[in-house]
Amino acid sequence: QVQLVESGGGLVQAGGSLRLSCAASGRTFSNYAMGWFRQAPGKEREFVAAISRYGSTTYYADSVKGRFTISRDNAKITVYLQMNSLKPEDTAVYYCAAASRLFVRTGVATSDWYDYWGQGTQVTVSS
Repeated sequence: QVQLVESGGGLVQAGGSLRLSCAASGRTFSNYAMGWFRQAPGKEREFVAAISRYGSTTYYADSVKGRFTISRDNAKITVYLQMNSLKPEDTAVYYCAAASRLFVRTGVATSDWYDYWGQGTQVTVSS
């Protein structure tokens, strides 16, 4: 079992930045690839970014590429999402997730690929 707790959300103006954190506990953190998803009101949950077990490989949704950066610190058992140049359309609840499966591009962008989920943190970007 892996427990995930997100933090760092809040209200920010368009063009601003936020850094989300996801602290893990339970089983060995480096056994898991990690991902970030988001869900806006009335919309389905969508993939944002993912990172392999030791951080050597990352993937991003086209909508955030160049603006968001995913990283992890296995010693601190935490994964981060640095969000820059935020837009109102980035407003959503952001979730982190952990997966023990093989890290492949076709898998990391789908919710079913992940084994554990956090409760989410709200990000609101005002125009």
